[in-house]
This record gives sequence, C-alpha cells and structure tokens, in this order.
Amino acid sequence: MEVKNTFSYCNQLISDFEQTISRPKKNQTTTYYTGVDLGTSCIVLSVLNADHQPIAGAYRYASVVKDGMIVDYLGAIQIVRELKEQLEEQLDAELTYCAAAIPPGTELLDGGVIRHVVEAAGFELTALLDEPTAANAVLKIENGVIVDIGGGTTGIAIIENGKVISVDDQATGGTHFTLVVSGAYRIPFEEADHYKRDEAHHQELLPVLTPVIEKVSSIVSEYIAQHNVHEIYLVGGTCCLTNIEAIIEKRTGIATYKPDNPMFVTPLGIALNCTDQVL
Repeated sequence: MEVKNTFSYCNQLISDFEQTISRPKKNQTTTYYTGVDLGTSCIVLSVLNADHQPIAGAYRYASVVKDGMIVDYLGAIQIVRELKEQLEEQLDAELTYCAAAIPPGTELLDGGVIRHVVEAAGFELTALLDEPTAANAVLKIENGVIVDIGGGTTGIAIIENGKVISVDDQATGGTHFTLVVSGAYRIPFEEADHYKRDEAHHQELLPVLTPVIEKVSSIVSEYIAQHNVHEIYLVGGTCCLTNIEAIIEKRTGIATYKPDNPMFVTPLGIALNCTDQVL
C-alpha cells in the first residue's frame, strides 16, 4: 500500500532525527546538510550527513514569524545563529550550507528576507523552496494533497505524479487554535499555547477545537474541489493534536493520514534539499 510505504520511510527518518536531538552523532561525516525551518511558533534546524541521514537537530519555540512572514528580523537571526552555534559545538564542526523554505505563494514577499536571515546567522543558502515541496521530499507522495497546518497558516499542495502542481496558503493555523483555547479557558495566550501542545490535554481540547479544525477542513475542501483527490496527508506542528486527522477526514470525506510526528516532516524535507552549491 502506498500509504504504508510512505510512512514507513517518513516515520523512521523522523524517529532517527528525534534521537539525534538529544544524542547528536559526532564525527559521523565530513559533509553537513542543514535545513532551517522558520516556523510561526517554532524554529527548527535539522542536520543530515553525506548519506542524508539525521545526525543532529535543535528547535526553539519563538514568535518571530506571523502568518508565514518574518516580523522580528533581528530576533530570527539571533535564534538561528544560537541554534547553529549549539549544533556546531555538539558536532565539533562548522555548519556552512543550509536550505530554507517559505509558505507557498510568498516567494516575492519573503524569499529575500529568509535569505538575509540565514546568511546573517552564518549560513550559505543553497536552496529556497516552498514548504509543501520540502515536505514531499520526506512523504514521497505520488498523488494526493499535502496539508501543512503550521502556527500561522495552512499550506495546501496538490501532488500529481510526485510533483506539486498547485499550491495555496491560508491565514488559519495553530495561532487560531491557541486563541480559541485562550478564550475558552480564560488564560493568557502563551499559557494557552503551552497547554495546547501538551498531549495529555488533547482529548479534553478536541471538542473545544473542533470548530477551528472544521474551518481548516472547509478551506481544504474548497481548494481541492476541482481536483481528483483521494488522500490527504497532514504535516506541521498543529497536526500533532491527537485525532485531528479523524475530524478532517469526516469533514472532507477524504481519507486523511499523518505521520507519527508531523512537526518534523518539513524541517527534514528542507535539509534533504540542501546541497553544497550556493544559490
């Protein structure tokens, strides 16, 4: 089955990466490929070796991006630089080359800013791609739709014969989920965001968040209405919410799947697109 084969590779790659976050693989390679994922709620750096296997990783929750666009330029540079230095110390090696990604449709608006951030942090940029294309480097979908529910936006990419043929990005994402939790529980935004990320609260939160999930589902349904789509694949940190896939499947009427940890799909896909040839 395509779904089984897809997630077999994806889940193993993610599992290997998660292990390297706490136990980096020092002196495993002379070639380092780094992916920089500047997310709305979390910045992730993933490092692969010459065989494109994970050897190190680091992430930090931050608010330097809003609705897919960098709003705190200096803050973004500082965090990426600090994570880069942390990984370099762990690996006892210099990380030179990196790839980065942006939400679909924002190339002209934010592509140059992303380049400036990673270069100011000490990297040389070798690839700048859209997030769905990055995600599919890990998912390896031939046909279907990737729905990337990040902190600020939901990216939608229709895949045919392994290629992205159509993309869209809507300003609905994890921030809106957090706002709902904040309002329902009458707690500050930051506290609500932390509460939402705790898996122990997911079963309790699912009924509260169902209206927002249904809104995301409606956005997806409307966009893919003119395409022959049979499977939806979820990625992005917001999709870590337990059973979000069941609600989306029920609302769209389309089989919906997600990997074990959808948060790290795009960061790893970005790293897989890194080379040693500067743009």
